[in-house]
Amino acid sequence: MLLCLLAAVFLVGGGSWVLYGSSWLRVEKVTAGGTQVLTPEQVLAAAAVPVGAPLVTVDTDEIAARVRSRLPRVDSVDVVRAWPHGIGLKVTERKPVLLIKKDAKFVEVDASGVRFDTVPKAPAGVPVLELSAGQSPSGRRFDEERLLHEAVGVAGDLPEAVAKETVQVKVGSYDSVVLELTRGRTVVWGSGEQGEAKGRALTALLKAAPKADHFDVSVPTAPAVSGS
Repeated sequence: MLLCLLAAVFLVGGGSWVLYGSSWLRVEKVTAGGTQVLTPEQVLAAAAVPVGAPLVTVDTDEIAARVRSRLPRVDSVDVVRAWPHGIGLKVTERKPVLLIKKDAKFVEVDASGVRFDTVPKAPAGVPVLELSAGQSPSGRRFDEERLLHEAVGVAGDLPEAVAKETVQVKVGSYDSVVLELTRGRTVVWGSGEQGEAKGRALTALLKAAPKADHFDVSVPTAPAVSGS
């Protein structure tokens, strides 16, 4: 019985020493993946993983929080231990669905309405938001932040093919959203409600009347088209 107890103590003590005290299971390599606009080097610098520390003591939640706070473009990050000597980070970057022009630069806004970065050049295929609700009677009820989220919702509902051709999203009021497409075409979208149905209706109109220059899907069950 005594021998069994001593063996158990030895195993527990030895295991603890291997995990915490030895040089066998320490952080030697840190990798980062999933980047698109950012670089792996930027993620690694933000993570500041303590190389040389026992792998078991590394706080993965703290590392993830550091990356998100230092790199607003990062939406989420998975931090995993890669035994016996590694830490792996996989990030998911925010993607802009709208741009807000600010002087000569552009503020990127994601699908949640988060302004996450300011860039000198507009990314291709991302529409610019134009808010002109100052004179609208609904301006008292719906402030700019609410209208921004409305515009973000509209942009998020656009079918991919339509989104690529959308140059500008104009918001005059809560229920007055107009899209400016390439080739001078305009789309009366109305409010942000029934977005998916409006997207399907617009897709059908664009195919049926490729030379038209004005579309109205504010009532998706009765869409209209005009011009040629």
